[in-house]
Parts: sequence; C-alpha cells; structure tokens
Amino acid sequence: MADISIPGVSDKYKTNDYIEALMKKERLPLTREQETLDRYKEQQSAWNGINQKMTSLRTNTKTLYSFENPFNNKLADSTDENSITATPGRDAAYESFKVDVIKNATADRFLSAQLDKDFKVSQGKYTFKVGEKTISFNWKGGKLNDFVSSLNKRGANTIKASLIGVSGDKKSLLIESLKTGEDNRLIFLDDALDFALKHEMLEKTKKDLAVFPENENSLLKPPVEFPVPETEQAGLPEFSNKDIQWDNEENRYIVPPRAGFELKISEEITSNENSRLEFSYYSFQVEDITEELNLKMFSRPELQDAGKATYKDVTVFNDKSQTSLPPLPLKKIEPVESSADFFIKDSSGKEYKIEKDSIKTDSETGENTVTIDLKNYTSPESLILRNRNTGEALALSKITSYDRKKSLGYKSVHPVSEAGNAVIKYEGITITRPENKIDDVIPNVTLNIHAPTEKTATITIKPDKDSAKDALIQFVGTYNQTIAEINILSENKPEIISELDYFTEDEKESASKRLGMFQGDFSLSNGKATMQNIIAGNYPWSENATITMLNQIGISTRAAGGGGGYTAGQFRGYLEINEKKLDEALENDLDQIKNIFGFDSDGDLIIDSGIGYSLDRQLTSWVQKGGIISSKTATLDGRIKNSESKIQRLETQLASKEAQLREKYGQMEGTLNSLQSQSNSLSNFANSGNRQ
Repeated sequence: MADISIPGVSDKYKTNDYIEALMKKERLPLTREQETLDRYKEQQSAWNGINQKMTSLRTNTKTLYSFENPFNNKLADSTDENSITATPGRDAAYESFKVDVIKNATADRFLSAQLDKDFKVSQGKYTFKVGEKTISFNWKGGKLNDFVSSLNKRGANTIKASLIGVSGDKKSLLIESLKTGEDNRLIFLDDALDFALKHEMLEKTKKDLAVFPENENSLLKPPVEFPVPETEQAGLPEFSNKDIQWDNEENRYIVPPRAGFELKISEEITSNENSRLEFSYYSFQVEDITEELNLKMFSRPELQDAGKATYKDVTVFNDKSQTSLPPLPLKKIEPVESSADFFIKDSSGKEYKIEKDSIKTDSETGENTVTIDLKNYTSPESLILRNRNTGEALALSKITSYDRKKSLGYKSVHPVSEAGNAVIKYEGITITRPENKIDDVIPNVTLNIHAPTEKTATITIKPDKDSAKDALIQFVGTYNQTIAEINILSENKPEIISELDYFTEDEKESASKRLGMFQGDFSLSNGKATMQNIIAGNYPWSENATITMLNQIGISTRAAGGGGGYTAGQFRGYLEINEKKLDEALENDLDQIKNIFGFDSDGDLIIDSGIGYSLDRQLTSWVQKGGIISSKTATLDGRIKNSESKIQRLETQLASKEAQLREKYGQMEGTLNSLQSQSNSLSNFANSGNRQ
C-alpha cells in the first residue's frame, strides 16, 4: 500500500524545515527586543543594588552624628559586680563614686508546712493584699495544683504561688509577693488567713495582732441606739444593732438596712500611735423597707373618748386628753442606696467620718477594704457604722488591728524572705528605697542592687569606646562596599573584581555580569567623586579643635601605610583603618571625633556640618523618593513596559506570519499530491495498455 500523505502533517516535502528557516529570519527583531528587555531588567536590578548599598551606608552615617550616636554611649564598671552594678544614661557624667550596699530590697515569700500530694484546699473566699493591690476570689474547693493555677491567673504581676516537691508524696506551697519594699508586705485576709495559720505558713503574734470583736455575739447585745444624723430624710428611724446577725458560713456580720453599731476600741490599741484598723465589707440587695417605713410614718393611732361617770341623774364627763401627736411629714421617704458610713468617735463624743480615700474597692469583686490609721485622730475611742440604705445589707468582716510599722499581725513560720527596703550608703549618706533599681540618687545613672557588699564598692562611669570603634569600622565597611559597587558598574576593568578578595565565587560571577554596565553614565563617577571629597574634607568645628579630618584618627585611603607607592585599592577610593592610631584617638579625643561627624556651626542647636551630615545629604539625594536612583529606575520602568508591549506585538505578528506560511505550504503540498496522483494514474493506464 502506498504511503498516505496529509498536507501540513506528514511533511512529505520537508515544508516544516522551509517554514522554520523563514521564521528564524522573521524572529530576529523579536530576539533583539527580548535581549533589550533583559538588559533593561539587569540595569534596573543594578540600580536597585546600588540603592541598597547607599541606603545601608546612609543608615550607618546617620548613626554617627544623630542623637543616639555611639560617641555618647557610657559604660559603668563596678569593683563588686555581684553586689551592685550601674546602668548609665547617655547624659551621665564621667565620674567615680563609692557605694555600700547594706541591704537589698526583698519581698515577702511564705512557705507552708508539708502537704500531702493529694491535699485539697477548702472552699472559701481567699484574699491577698500587696501594698494597695488586692487579689480576691471565691474558691469552690479542689486540688492544690488547681488552686495554685487559679491564684496565678489572678496574680496580675502582684502575687505568685508555686509548689515545691519536698519528697515523693509531700509538697510545700510557696506564696510570694512580686513587689519588693516594706510597704508591699503580703497580707492574708478572709479564708486565706485561716489557711495560712492552719498550715503553718503564718503564725499570730499576740503583741502585734488583734481581731475584734472577739465574740461573734458582742455586736448583738446589748442593743445600742444612735440618733439620726441631721442630713437624713425626716422620719427615718434611729439606727440600732438589734437586728445584726453573725453568718457562720461567710464568717461575717450581716448588717441589715437602717442598722448600725458602735464598737469600742481597746486602750491597748489606741495607745499605740502606729495602730491601724483594717476590715472589709460588701453590700448586697435585700427587700427594701422604704414602703414599710412610710406606712409607719403616715399611720396615726386612734385616741379613745375621754369617757364619763354617771351617778343617778348626774353625769360627769372627763376632760379631753392633752396628748398631741407630732405633725405628719411633708413628703414620703425616698429609697436610700449606696450609703454606708463609718466614723471614728473621740473621747469628747465628736465623730469623724472615714473618707473615701481610706476605702479601696476591688473592681472585680466589689469588695471594699477600709484602712484606718488611728494616728490621724485625736483620742480615738470607738468605731461607728451606720448602714443608711433602705434596700441593701452589708456583709462585714471582723476588724483587724496591727502595728503598721511591724509585721502586720503575723509572721512567717518558714520564712524564705521578708519584705524590706534596699539600704545603701552613697558617699556616706544612708539611702533607703523599696526597689533594687534606684534611679533618683545619681543623675542619669540607675543603680542595680544585688546583694550586700563586704567592702565599699567603687563605680566608674566611662565612655564606651568599643561601641564607637565598632560603629566606625562598620561605617568604613559599608562605604567601601558602596564604592566597590560604583566601580564595578562604572568601569569595565576585570581587575576591579579580582581585587575584592572578600567576594565569594558566586559574587564574583554576578559582579562580572554587571561590570561596566553604566560605563557611559557619568552620574555614578560624579557621585563617587563627591563622596570622596566629603570623606577627605576638613571640618573645623571649633577654634580650639585639633582633630578636624578623618585621616587624623587613622581612617583614609592610605591609612595602612606601605612602602611609599599607591596600591590599586587606594586608587579605587577604598578607605583603610590604622587601628593603633584609631585606638589612640578614641582614648584621648572621643568628643572631637564625635564633632567631626556632625556639629552645629551657626548656634541654632541643629547639626548643619560635618562628615556624617554632608555624606548623609549626598546619599539622600540618591536614595530618596524622586532622587537620582528613583528617576533612573522610573525611566527603565517606562522602557521595560514599552519593550514588553513591543515583544507582545511582535509575537502576535510572528504567530500570524507562521500561520500564513503553513497555510500556503499546505496548499502547495496538496497540489503536489494531486499531481503525483494523476501521474500515477497515467502510468498505470499506460502499463495496462502495453500488457494487452
């Protein structure tokens, strides 16, 4: 069977080769445009690269003359770093001073007796106080681990609990204050105090702690009547303690509406001027008695007739009663809310209201803690409460009395540490502070107290020369990298790359592709010349200045010295460092070095001259938005877009051209196949005639 020939498919006449040869010539403009596009993109990438170099150099340059320049950094040396160190600010003076640490500030840390691993904390209200911060929560009862987690969630950087494994089946509970200082003692209240006393975390100190009334029924009998204050609404009844009850479950007195009491303070407490009373209370809604009071006020008793006596025909009438009832009030009593007042009564009978600044309210629980310093009152004799509310009762704890300058009524059974102030001697002056960071003794210096000193420590504030040296070395490094990139882009000399011995092989290969890319662009060479002039310039920042140039501190193109001739690197503009000369300058002339990088030349307190300032302005003109590099890349962006559009158009044209060629050659193949078929038919006909 003869081969089947399909035009445009079987390629019997090698038409695909002809088409490809013709299209190769047609593709030449597209190939050239693609090469142009690649070149534009490479140029854009090169400009972005030099932008990164210059931006990095600008950042390092600004560091050398800005407010946070490294020449103002300070260090502090201590002869006893285990006991005391210092953190100087940038404005700290260079000086030495002597400090004795008598005592470092400590916080209360209380440890319980050993507890079983399956120990459970009883249900109750657990309240802890550190300074003016109160942590209080209701605990439903449960495992010790859960109690610790619950307390820590509420600790709020004030209090912390942790478990210490004493043995395989025993643990001890550690509760600690996170604030140091004697005014930040850890105080246990409510069921927390009972827990601490029961499990030997604390023990009472009879001399310093008093809880009264000692008997829960001492507020109940005998009843005490108080007159109604003048500020009250007319018609409200006097206060009485006859309805006050003790709640065993809450361990609190329940003071109903319009109830109150007067509680005598013992002479043992009032005789100590440092005595402090402390108790807590909260209010809760009960049935309002306003309507009941109004009914009593507006109801009048009916007076019976005076009567008479009759004997035979004579009747004698009694005189009418002379009793007169008080007039009815002009208006009804209104409900009273959120009005519970406490008073201190002195020996003369005068009452002093406890002001709001002595009452702290927990925003989460609504618990009110009342703290009363008896030193603020003359001859205090008793504490008075009047619950003026008509629809709110009070739940009141017992009153705790303690010496505010002593151990707050208890002491640790297993003390880990106790709250105390830091005590130091600065130049012989005794100073106390509640924290171990003391920043108000020496201007711009923070003292860090760690432990008592065995002998006087000397602290010396000195300049941080190492950070200044590191900043200068980093500046020289980024400057040289920027110059190297400019050299690569602006000159077509392979030795420029080979001289950079810190380049990796990949970096050298990449640099070779960029070599001489902008050889005809004089902006780079001009920019390099300007930077070199700035670096080599003279900056007389003062009439008395002795260092005004960078080469005076060991930084220049020939700083390393040599045999007298110039090296290739020196010709390229790279900076060198004479480390010995730089160290000497940093040791003796640190302030002068700072000034040559930036100084105020006209007295307006704004830096307007110096190496750093001038170089920063030059680099800004290159890297800022709308600057030299930005305009270069913007131009290339336009060219890239035009080139991409041209490529797209050429590709469309080529596709159309190729389709036309394939169509024509397909038709030609079809014609040739037809002719071939006719030829074969004639040949077959002739052959058959000859055979006949």
